[in-house]
Amino acid sequence: MTNQNALKPMAPHPHPHAPAAAETACCGSTACGSPAASIHTADIPKGALLFRIPTMDCAVEESEIRRALEPVAGVRGLRFRLGERTMAITVDDSALSGALDAIRKAGFKPEPLNDSTGSPAAGAQAAPAPAGIAGMSSGLVRLIAALVLAIAAETVSFLAPEGTGPMVVEMGLALAAIALAGLDTYKKGFAALLRGRLNINALMAVAVTGAFLIGQWPEAAMVMALYAIAELIEARAVDRARNAIQGLLALAPELAEVRQPDGSWKRAKADAVALGAIVRIRPGERVPLDGVVTEGASAIDQAPVTGESIPVDKSAGDPVFAGTINQTAALEFRVTAVAANTTLARIIHAVEEAQGTRAPTQRFVDRFAAVYTPAVFVLAIAIAALSPWLMGWSWTEAIYKALVLLVIACPCALVISTPVTVVSALASAARRGILIKGGTYLEEARKLKAVALDKTGTITEGKPKLVASRLLDPAGDEDVVFAIAASIAGRSDHPVSKAIAEGLKRERQPVGDFTALPGRGVQATHEGRSYVLGNHRLIEEQGLCSPALEAELKQHEEAGRTVTLLASGQAVLALFAVADTIKPSSQAAMAELRALGVTPVMLTGDNAATARAIGMHAGIDDVRGNLLPEEKLDAIKALQQRHGMAGMAGDGINDAPALAQADIGFAMGGAGTDTAMEAADVVIMNDDLRRLPETIRLSRRAHAVLWQNITLALGIKAVFFVLAVFGSATMWMAVFADMGASLLVVANGLRLMRSPKTD
Repeated sequence: MTNQNALKPMAPHPHPHAPAAAETACCGSTACGSPAASIHTADIPKGALLFRIPTMDCAVEESEIRRALEPVAGVRGLRFRLGERTMAITVDDSALSGALDAIRKAGFKPEPLNDSTGSPAAGAQAAPAPAGIAGMSSGLVRLIAALVLAIAAETVSFLAPEGTGPMVVEMGLALAAIALAGLDTYKKGFAALLRGRLNINALMAVAVTGAFLIGQWPEAAMVMALYAIAELIEARAVDRARNAIQGLLALAPELAEVRQPDGSWKRAKADAVALGAIVRIRPGERVPLDGVVTEGASAIDQAPVTGESIPVDKSAGDPVFAGTINQTAALEFRVTAVAANTTLARIIHAVEEAQGTRAPTQRFVDRFAAVYTPAVFVLAIAIAALSPWLMGWSWTEAIYKALVLLVIACPCALVISTPVTVVSALASAARRGILIKGGTYLEEARKLKAVALDKTGTITEGKPKLVASRLLDPAGDEDVVFAIAASIAGRSDHPVSKAIAEGLKRERQPVGDFTALPGRGVQATHEGRSYVLGNHRLIEEQGLCSPALEAELKQHEEAGRTVTLLASGQAVLALFAVADTIKPSSQAAMAELRALGVTPVMLTGDNAATARAIGMHAGIDDVRGNLLPEEKLDAIKALQQRHGMAGMAGDGINDAPALAQADIGFAMGGAGTDTAMEAADVVIMNDDLRRLPETIRLSRRAHAVLWQNITLALGIKAVFFVLAVFGSATMWMAVFADMGASLLVVANGLRLMRSPKTD
C-alpha cells in the first residue's frame, strides 16, 4: 500500500464521513433521553449549516445519515451531537439540495437551525428543553419501572391460576412495560422496515410483536425492558470511548490573565484573546493558549500534549502549549495561536477525524453484518414456515424459535466491536504524544518490516553541540585561550560558532575588527593581536597545519565531527569539535525496533563518514549517506521491494517525497510544527523515537483485540443459535446473550485506553 495522503494538508474539521464529536452513542433505545436544551454553537465549523433531526438520537441513525451522504459530491464535513439531535454540515451551495434530499430519502427530516453565517435560520425553532442529567435519570427510572412491570407480568403468569382475569392482568402489565420501554424502538423499527432496512430496531420490533401475538406477553415485555436497559448501559460505555480524547479540551482553562495597554492585568476568556497578546501564568496554573515565553523561567509539564513524563525547562524564546502545566515560577508569554488553532485543538481535531476513518477490519465487519443480518432474518422465516412440516414442531413453537433467532441476530456486538477498539487505541496513543491519523494506519503499523529514518532532527538532536575541545599551545593558558575563542565565536551567526560559544561558557572578552571569511571562518582582534577561528581549509591556507594536527583532524572528521581551530598568526592555539549528537532515546528505540523484527535504516544527505559514525552510535547497520530527496524516495521503494511494508520517519518537510512513498510516514516533533502535523500519517509530538516502536506494539495489541472481539461476538451468537433451534433458549436469554456480548466487546476494547506497555 502506498500512502497517497502524506502530503495532503490536515483538514481543519472532521472528514465528511467521520463520526467525530458525537455526544451520545446508543443503539436505538429510548434511554437516550430528551434532546438537549440549547445548541452549543462554539464547535460548529465556520460556514457550516446546523440542522436538527428529531428522530436521530443514536449511532444507528448517525451511521445511516453518513451512508446516505457518502455518494453526494460537495459534502466537505459532518459533525453530530446526538444528545442534541443536531448535525452540522459543511457543503457546497450547489450540493446542499442534493444532500438534504439524500437525508430525507433515508427517512429523516432535517430542520434548519442557522444559515451559513451562523445566524438563526428563518423560522428555526429551538430544540425541546432537555432533561440533561435529570433526563437521563428519568429515562433510567422509566426503564426500571418497565422492568418491574415485566417481572410482575412474569409473576402473574407463573403463580396465578388460569382464567380470563389473570390473563387480562398479565397482558395489561406487559403492554404497559412495552409502552414504557419500547415506543421509540417501535417507531424506528417500523420506519426501517418501510425503507427495507433490517437494523436492530426492526429486528426487536418484529420479535416483540411476534412474541406478543403468540401469547408470550410476559416474555415480550421482559425482552423489551432488558433490551432498553442494556442499550443504556452500552451507550454510556461506548460514549466513554468515542469521547475519550475530548477530555483533553478540559485541560485548557477558559480564562487567561492578559496584560492591558496600561500595563495592568485582567482575566479574559481564552477564546477572545488575540494573537500577540501577553499572557501571564502563575505556578500551578495551566497554560491557556499556545505562545512563546517573553519573561521568566519555569518547568512545564507537557504530558497532555507531547506525552513527556519529565517537565521541560522553559525560558525566554521557548514555546509553550495550551493545556500544559506551569510548575515552578511565573511566566509571561506572547500568544501565537488563537484558542481554536492551538496545538491541543489541532490534536483533538486530528483524532476526531481519525476516529471516522474506517479501519480495514471495520470495513470487513460492516460488509459482513450487511449480509449476516438479512441472512438470519431469512433463516428465521424459513424455520417458522418449514419446521412444522420438516421437524414436526407446533406452529407456536416454530414461530417462537424463529423470534428467538431474530433477537440473537442483532449485529450490535459485532458492529460495535471494531470502532470502540480503534477509537480507544487512537485516544491512548494521543495521550502518549502519538497522533495517528486514521484507523488504517493504526492497523497497518503492525505490518512494518523496515523503517527508514532521517538523521538530522530525527535520530540526532538537530542542533550542533561542542563535543570536544583541546588546548594545542603548550605555553598557552586554557582559560584565556578559550575565552578568546568564545568571544570571537559569540559574534558569529553561524551554527557551528554558536555551538562553540554556548559550549565554552566563558566570560566574553572585547574583540574588534570582526570580519567574516566566507567558507572558511571569521577573523578578529583582541588586545591588538589578530586571531582567526575557522575550518581545516583556513588553517591550511595560513600554512599552520602539521602532520600531527592533520592526523588529529582526520580522527574527528571520521567520527562525523566538524572541527574549528583557533589560531594566531604564528600557531594553532586550540581545537574545537562540534557534532550533531544523537538523541538519548535513539539507541533504545533502534534496539526496540530490532526486537520487534523491524529493520532500521538511516537515510541522510550528510556525508558518508558522518552518517556511519552516527549510525554506529545509534545501533543502525544499514546507513546511506549523500542522498538527495529523490534518492531517498528511491531508497524507500527499494526497501518496500526487499522487506515489504516500509515506514519513513523524518521532519515532515525535507523528507516529503520519502514520507509520501512510505506505507506509513512518521513526522518527528509535531508539537507546534504545522507542517509536521500535516505531512505525515503518524506524528510523534515530543521527538522521542521510542514512540515509534510503541506505535507498532499498540497496532499489534489493537489488531489482537479486534479479532478477540469479533470471535467473542460471533462465538456467543453461534452457541445461542444452536440452543435456540435444538435447545431451550428463551427470548430474554437471547437478549442477555446479545447485550452481554456487546458489553464484553466494549469492555475489552476499552482496555486499549490504558497506557501502552513496553515489551
